[in-house]
Amino acid sequence: VQLQASGGGLVQAGGSLRLSCAASGLSFRRAAAGWFRQAPGKEREFVAACSRSNGRCYVTDSVKGRFTMSRDNAKNTVYLQMNSLKPEDTAVYYCAADNAIISSSLGDYVHWDYWGQGTQVTVSS
Repeated sequence: VQLQASGGGLVQAGGSLRLSCAASGLSFRRAAAGWFRQAPGKEREFVAACSRSNGRCYVTDSVKGRFTMSRDNAKNTVYLQMNSLKPEDTAVYYCAADNAIISSSLGDYVHWDYWGQGTQVTVSS
């Protein structure tokens, strides 16, 4: 399984970015997908996920109303649309996938099997 994340960059506060994560060796039709981020000196934290069981996508409270996760099954790709970016959103963003993760474990990075390489998002004030 390979996950290829892209779309990061440098943006001013209030700007937007769209991250993409393309999968090979795994189908997002059947697997859960997630986005996590890690800032320097901090733990990896949950940002968003699309459930394996019902296909619905969720975001964490700190980004609700600003970030949206979606997926394109035909392209086997998931996206994280990030609007109204803030300096505190600066981090390396990782996509994750798992064929067996249960919904109650989506928010915990230790339960995810597959990871992309990470893409840097930097928001300047």
